[in-house]
Amino acid sequence: MIVGLTGGIGSGKSAAGKYFIELGIDVIDADHISKNILNKNDKAKELFIKKFSDKFLDKNKNINRDLLRSEIFISERKKNILESIIHPIVREEITEFINQSDSIYKLIMVPLIYETNSKDFYDKIIVIDCSEENQIARASKRDNKSKEDIVNIINNQTSRENRNSIADEIILNDSTLDNLENQVIKVHQKLLGININE
Repeated sequence: MIVGLTGGIGSGKSAAGKYFIELGIDVIDADHISKNILNKNDKAKELFIKKFSDKFLDKNKNINRDLLRSEIFISERKKNILESIIHPIVREEITEFINQSDSIYKLIMVPLIYETNSKDFYDKIIVIDCSEENQIARASKRDNKSKEDIVNIINNQTSRENRNSIADEIILNDSTLDNLENQVIKVHQKLLGININE
């Protein structure tokens, strides 16, 4: 069974993912792959430079992610070009993860299931949901970004309502980490029950 774990920026996807790992579930973080792919995959980096030029490289010849982010926020065309480079390689890594995993279900952490219209790829979808206030507080602290930067990212993602509309399970993460862990355990037990009966 393939389970998608999604949620907006600062919702607590990574924290929830760690709890699933502690429960013995194999987890892959698509966002982590995509963030590092341009600097780790020579083919992707070469294609990126060909399409975008080397102005996005820092002095160490790595992609300057902040500069790139500011560029794709103002250009839908450039965002689409970037995604056309990154997404096929991310899909390859996810497919390899699925094929190699013998976990009773496989959990794929993906920030943009709704936005990429990829919900049919998953057997079940879990949404980590929280208030926008908590998203801003958590993400600005974690990423050392301004409130305005985080609000811009939130506004470039789909709404909570849209995200929750594709969920089989919604975990509300507006409380403590202990509360989040307890909810993860309950969802895990449900998934085991579903998997055993299928």
